[in-house]
Amino acid sequence: MNPIKLLKFAIAALLPAAFMSPVFADDPVRIPVPDARPVMRAALQATDGQAYGLLTGEMAEAITQRFRATSPIYIDVTTEKRYAQPGCSRLKVSFWQDGVLLPGATAPRRQTMEFGINYCLDGRPPESLM
Repeated sequence: MNPIKLLKFAIAALLPAAFMSPVFADDPVRIPVPDARPVMRAALQATDGQAYGLLTGEMAEAITQRFRATSPIYIDVTTEKRYAQPGCSRLKVSFWQDGVLLPGATAPRRQTMEFGINYCLDGRPPESLM
């Protein structure tokens, strides 16, 4: 086996299964958060404009139980455009979860919800979209 693949396998095997999904060296670091705002702020401050979270708390547990999902709820935030106003950008926010069984569905699947938002570090929209 390739040494890098062997290392990835060893890391994945030794990490705790706290998030109920396999962990590989290429996976992004995910911040446990009660809502998307901390991940959005982290993306605004990141040099590459990206940040990743893991939704936690009562609401996340209720959604996971309701849809009998097989993974936690992940949050991915990417910067689509940076505005002239410091600390403000157009963000793409994605919530996704594996193994979601929707009512009437015959099999579980990955379910994703995405939206775009103009957002600044202070939590408000930018004053200008320039």
